[in-house]
Parts: sequence; C-alpha cells; structure tokens
Amino acid sequence: MKIIIRDERLEDILAIAKLTRAAFQNADHSSHTEQFIVNSLRKHGQLTISLVALENNHLVGHVAISPVTISSGETGWYGLGSISVLPAKQGQGIGTLLMQAALDRLQQLRAEGCVVLGEPQYYGRFGFKAFPELYLKDVPPEYFQVIAFNRSIPHGEVVYHEAFNATQ
Repeated sequence: MKIIIRDERLEDILAIAKLTRAAFQNADHSSHTEQFIVNSLRKHGQLTISLVALENNHLVGHVAISPVTISSGETGWYGLGSISVLPAKQGQGIGTLLMQAALDRLQQLRAEGCVVLGEPQYYGRFGFKAFPELYLKDVPPEYFQVIAFNRSIPHGEVVYHEAFNATQ
C-alpha cells in the first residue's frame, strides 16, 4: 500500500464530501454532518489545513484543521475535525498518516497547539491528553483532548467556528 498525502485541490472537493459521508455513515458518535462542516469551513475561509490521502490516485482519506477561539484570549490554537478514511480502508494506518501529517503541518505553521473531540485511546497515541482546564462546553473532559507544541496549555473554554453547526 503506497499512500500519498497532499493538500486538497479544487477537483477533490466533491470526493472529500463523499468520502467524509461514507466514513461516518455508521458511526454511533457522529452527527452525520461532518461533510457539511468541512464544506462550510472551506466556504468561510476557516479550513487552515485540508490534506487528502491517495492510494493509486483514489481518495481514501482526508483530515481538516481549523482555528479555534479560547476564552482566555490565547491565539495560535487549532481544532482537528474531521478525520475521515473510507470504511474499506479503515484500520490500515491511513488515519495515522493523515494525523501525523496534519500535526507536522501545524508545527510548521508555528501553531501553539491543537484540540480534538474524540476517542481518548485513539488520539492519545499522537500525544493528545485531557486537560480539564481547557474545555469544550457540555463535553465530558476525557473526550476533549489537547496537544501543545510550544508552551503551557491555556485555561478556558474552546469555541469552534460556527461552521461546526452546519447541517447541509
């Protein structure tokens, strides 16, 4: 399996939406709006990082990163979401490749850190940890995790862009 990770291109947008929908179709924890969120982030100019994974020139994965706001006023923080892999390709390391590439790109951008809402065991493998002083309203603290690149982790409430409310 040879996977190529690259920035999204205009011609990838429809395939990214289809891939994202398929990746979350049977996920219990999903709002099933992830493809709309990615499109809305793009439309609002908030898709800081959008990487695709290709196998034999076919799109098999995607990761999106966007800026977040922290009530303490700290800047340079981003949120991961979503990360998608075609169901038939899940469990083959594609998500790991996308995750590592996204975190590397954030560090190249001199980001302070990244937050993620998701499974602690999965994201913990990449260095994410729960830090209750940095929280997402109405979310159990163990599922909201943080990785800091440069300095201490800020305290306060994290707010994602309004695009995360997209339903179509």
